[in-house]
Amino acid sequence: MPYSYNCREYPGMEACPGSFVAGSEEEVWKHVELHGREAHGEDPSEWSEDEIQTIKGLIRPTEGTSSSP
Repeated sequence: MPYSYNCREYPGMEACPGSFVAGSEEEVWKHVELHGREAHGEDPSEWSEDEIQTIKGLIRPTEGTSSSP
């Protein structure tokens, strides 16, 4: 099952267009960390436990699309 994260759902990031879909929560997390560094100039190793839990709560299962008729 794919998982997704939309940066605009994080408090204070409403204008950010960053959005990620991947096959696992772990893969999405890697994209979120990279996005935090590159787009927001943050160091994920400095995120507080509250920030981490907020982000993890925004990584959600996503309905896959079907190519069946």
